Amino acid sequence: MLIERAYVDLPDGEGTAEDGWPWTVPCVRRLADEGLAFRAPVTFLVGENGSGKSTLAEALAEGYGLDSYGGSAGYKYAGPRGVSPLGARMRFDPTREGRAMVRAPRVRRRGFFLRAETALEALSGECRTGRMSQDPDEMSHGEGFLLAFRERFSQRGLYVLDEPEAALSFSSCLELIGLMDELGRSGAQVICATHSPLLTALPGAEIVEVGEHGMRPVEWAELGLVDHWRRYLNDPRAYLRHVLAPG
Repeated sequence: MLIERAYVDLPDGEGTAEDGWPWTVPCVRRLADEGLAFRAPVTFLVGENGSGKSTLAEALAEGYGLDSYGGSAGYKYAGPRGVSPLGARMRFDPTREGRAMVRAPRVRRRGFFLRAETALEALSGECRTGRMSQDPDEMSHGEGFLLAFRERFSQRGLYVLDEPEAALSFSSCLELIGLMDELGRSGAQVICATHSPLLTALPGAEIVEVGEHGMRPVEWAELGLVDHWRRYLNDPRAYLRHVLAPG
């Protein structure tokens, strides 16, 4: 692991709930008040749409020096995204093993930020600079993701993923689980925002649930998304009757 705690560096009186987004988001308020401790090499951020999990993932990536647009550490892409207000204030307490990398100049850090909506553009940038063997533009969305996982997720560093399951099949999600486990065992660290009950089942990973309560650690079996998927697969009609027109 590289990071044992993330926190927000706020001068007195700055970044209060009255200052608007993102400080009004419950999980961001909790981060500003208490910080976020990491207890395992792989951490999942889980929550409903709008809960703030992607906001957290982006800010953690930015705090480490990863481009908010996505891509490898040490490289800046010509995307429209600037550093978010939260990312600009993000700070880390590194582990003893991660101290040299976390405190190194941006260009010497290792890692990758993969966000679903900009992944192919960022990966194409990786290809143009010779850091990938094939052009993701010539592949399906899922194949491009898997190419990045195989070729760019290979060093000890920080890997931040925002809903990587969006383009992946069931078997591809299983491949990603194996890769995340491999990275964690090698001394790397993975932070993944997800809706996937498959990914979050990785043994030994920590799951942080975000929502109106802020943030809290939970077990896989306690996750609402796991319960809903289990119930849906057991009896889809129990759910579909509420969303389909009678006929």
